[in-house]
Amino acid sequence: MKQLFTSILLMGLLGLSLPSFAESEKDPLESINRITFEFNDFLDRYFLKPVAKGYRKVTPDFMEEGIGNFFDNLAEPLNIVSGLAQGKVSDAGSDSLRLLVNSTVGLFGFIDIGSRIGLEKHNEDFGQALGKWGVPSGPYLVLPIFGPSTVRDAFTRIPDSYLSPKREIDHTRTRIEVYALDVIDTRAGLLETEKLLAGDKYSFIRDAFLQNREFRVTDGGINDDEEFFEDDFDVDDESLFEDEEE
Repeated sequence: MKQLFTSILLMGLLGLSLPSFAESEKDPLESINRITFEFNDFLDRYFLKPVAKGYRKVTPDFMEEGIGNFFDNLAEPLNIVSGLAQGKVSDAGSDSLRLLVNSTVGLFGFIDIGSRIGLEKHNEDFGQALGKWGVPSGPYLVLPIFGPSTVRDAFTRIPDSYLSPKREIDHTRTRIEVYALDVIDTRAGLLETEKLLAGDKYSFIRDAFLQNREFRVTDGGINDDEEFFEDDFDVDDESLFEDEEE
């Protein structure tokens, strides 16, 4: 997830020198989106970011890395199923092996053994699957709390959530604490990366998010004019920002 957010910000920087999206087409809901964005930004500035800074300060680097790996491992079931839905049988097989290896030898995912033995990490969801099937993304949409999305991706958050092992935790307090730790750990990973933000914050994040989603849906094949994304920058196209948040 942290790599995903980083990729979005890097694409935003690249987008400053590219023709921007036609705002009337991609963001017809801008007036409403900006209100929601300001609400989310307020919560982040006065609550989430300070908590993330405290978390970063008291958590040893190896522990923070392990926690991030743990939550990445919990996302593997979604990667597997949505990968299969896109016909990515080989990737789904690799993700299944990653889940098995990291959940056992990797101590429930705290150690990313999969990457160490050459199993590539993927990042798939049902929004990408629908995009593969030709379902248009629809207008850009900023969700309260969850952040950047599109109309298509907003609806797929529901099936996405059903493949998260976190929702299977029976103890309510523990389930809430696990979700909260995931959000805080993700936000802490952005404390340095967010320094890349430039210009109008809303437009920057919107354009970067939309470029990244297109990049992921097409597996890097946005169009001939943007092939340099993959060649000139070591950007993990399967990593960054479904939400400002998740």
